[in-house]
Amino acid sequence: MIMNEQAILVLGSTGTVGRRLSDRLRDAGAPVRAASRHGDVRFDWSAPPTWEPALAGADRLFLMAPDGVPVDPAFVALAVESGVRRVVLLSSRGIDVMGDDRLLAAESVVRGSGAEWTILRADWFDQNFDEGFFRPAVVAGELALPLGDLRQAFVDAGDIAAVAAVALTSSGHGGVRYDVTGPRALSFGAAAEIIARASGRPLRYLGSEDDYLAQQSRLGVPRDAAAAAASAFAALRSSGHSEPSEVVLRLTGRPPLSFETYAAGAAAAGAWAE
Repeated sequence: MIMNEQAILVLGSTGTVGRRLSDRLRDAGAPVRAASRHGDVRFDWSAPPTWEPALAGADRLFLMAPDGVPVDPAFVALAVESGVRRVVLLSSRGIDVMGDDRLLAAESVVRGSGAEWTILRADWFDQNFDEGFFRPAVVAGELALPLGDLRQAFVDAGDIAAVAAVALTSSGHGGVRYDVTGPRALSFGAAAEIIARASGRPLRYLGSEDDYLAQQSRLGVPRDAAAAAASAFAALRSSGHSEPSEVVLRLTGRPPLSFETYAAGAAAAGAWAE
């Protein structure tokens, strides 16, 4: 159900979740302002003059920032002043234990903004393996992460977009934080095996900290940065296995996509072809 004819501003509209959300909203007949540095509507976190024009005519906002970029409180304040009354923030699971100050601060800003807010804490994206930072490792045949056999509830970006669309266009989601997950928790080793079978390519998973630090060194990552990341991963590992939620089913009326279905589709589309 579309609330009204005012626009929904989608930040990161050329990204993994944003482009899927923009397409879904358009298909449902919602007026969308698809914003990014090179999108239909120009928006750049580092260029405040782009903020006000992007917000023109929008009363709802899908809020996200690229990895490493903070959500600027000044933008959120401007959005509310400009008439945005509902904000859906894309956040991440595990940020408390991993000490992700960037996303913790973003959540705090949104909760204190004065707008109706919904926070989506998504688990690891399936698409990290074919569109994101794991793809080079998959193509190279060796993925190292210091997570051992820790199980995570990998979630498809299309399911995250579907939940975001519901939160943006229907009532009853204000003041709620949703944990958005896939249907079951898998270790990275199990995920690697599924991708190897689907793609017909060998993929070895190395789960120790020593393996991770060695691979990061070969990639040219400064040792201090790699060690800091390893420490955050250690905190995540100590927090225990991820538990799948029923958020996707409850909000969208259909079960989340399985990792096997994701991997088969990505392989068929040539995601891991060299």
